[in-house]
Amino acid sequence: MSGGVDSTVAAARLVTAGHEVVGVTLHLWDYPDDGSVKGRCCAPEDVHDARRVADRLGIPHYAFDRRAEFEREIVAPFVESYLEGETPSPCVRCNRGVKFKELFHLAERLGAERVATGHYARIVREAGVPVLYRAHDESKDQSYFLHMLDRASLERLDLPLGDSGKAEVRAEAERLGLPGAGKGESQELCFVPTGRYDDLVMARARERIRPGPIVDAQGRIVGEHDGIQGFTRGQRKNLGVALGERAFVVDLDPATATVRLGPREALDSTRAELDEVSLASGETLPLSAEVRVRYRGEPHPARIEELGRGRVGVRFERPVRAVVPGQFAVFYRGDRVLGGGRIRAVGKEYAA
Repeated sequence: MSGGVDSTVAAARLVTAGHEVVGVTLHLWDYPDDGSVKGRCCAPEDVHDARRVADRLGIPHYAFDRRAEFEREIVAPFVESYLEGETPSPCVRCNRGVKFKELFHLAERLGAERVATGHYARIVREAGVPVLYRAHDESKDQSYFLHMLDRASLERLDLPLGDSGKAEVRAEAERLGLPGAGKGESQELCFVPTGRYDDLVMARARERIRPGPIVDAQGRIVGEHDGIQGFTRGQRKNLGVALGERAFVVDLDPATATVRLGPREALDSTRAELDEVSLASGETLPLSAEVRVRYRGEPHPARIEELGRGRVGVRFERPVRAVVPGQFAVFYRGDRVLGGGRIRAVGKEYAA
């Protein structure tokens, strides 16, 4: 229970259905307790709001300190990823390495048979096997962030909001008079409320950040920058240079601290290499699927195949723009989630 409207309504539905429910909040991150940060996951008032909801529903509530785990598994790798010229997707890592890992462990300690969250996704049984599906409300679907859940996890997981839309959930919270019904939605990462990821990297790794050149498509130096953590592949604005024509960040080289610019078409990729790959129960490689290379991204038809030496490749049927290392490529067949993996390299051909 985050204290937000989604987990609040998920808990309320379970109580209404007659389940014995225990509310759990993971304390992952600290903000100044001065009221400057409000309505955000992990903000100071969230534990209090979750407890208010639990009291209203008549269920016990526990808060567990997992700040050390969050720092080790999420924040530190996030900083490293930016230093390596990537654009990380920490919410996938958080669900896999902290939230669900801890929730299933705590369920054992508390004697709970199942775990439930307020994520917008569905679990559908096919021949008795639980399979992850996209939510009915495509605008809120969060299956992208849950693609790594294995069969054992899905067997014990409930997602009460998978068939609902956000407007329906908020109206239900208001009708029931639940605390937090009017809470706004977080738009940025919980540990970077300003959205300035480069500031976080600078604050934590200042001694490792170095300036470098900005070069154009011909390799000519057209400017200087203060650190590659301020750039991401596909970026067009705030480049710090004016070339007289539209230019995009097409590559970041951490070894030389070089930011390379080029035309839009230079962002097209027909191949991507993945690591940290998970496949749904019963799925094997090679397979054909629609692949989303970012959250809310369009699906792209592709072939997923073994490359050897622990590598998995994605071969797109048509060039895909701005496939970014550090993000996750998630495989779908219609609404069914087939798996996914972290993008480690992109290009027109696979690396040698």
